[in-house]
Amino acid sequence: MTLKETIETNYKSSLKSKNKIEISTYRLILSSIKDLVILHRSGANKKEIDDEDVKKLLKKMIKQRIESIEIYTKNNRKDLLDVEQKEFDLLSSFLPQLLNEEDTKKICVDTISKLGAESIKDMGKVMVELKKLHPDNLDFAIASPLLKELLNK
Repeated sequence: MTLKETIETNYKSSLKSKNKIEISTYRLILSSIKDLVILHRSGANKKEIDDEDVKKLLKKMIKQRIESIEIYTKNNRKDLLDVEQKEFDLLSSFLPQLLNEEDTKKICVDTISKLGAESIKDMGKVMVELKKLHPDNLDFAIASPLLKELLNK
């Protein structure tokens, strides 16, 4: 079953359970997927969407939720924060669990030594390797500053 089909099945289940936040979040996801399908239907981007396209879309939506959560936390908006957090949790459930900072640092150190990177000039090379080896479970918002710190030593 594709990721899109899984989302559609979960949407139908949430309709039956009448969970309003889940219903609205699934509708948002399915609407975004439909927009993506329309975008890839013609022109230079003509192709069928696959699970990787849906994962990229979900990551983008998660990033938006993270930004909103930070703003709502800073402005003490508990009511809006709860909704965003539930949406974030639902979106995150379709992607592999991201590694924590400690594991990310270990992977960065291993990749730097494997490639023989010595300075900040090699950061692009290291990032390409990390994206190739860990595209789904590495948080690059954490990895990038860690790499800068490690390569500036």
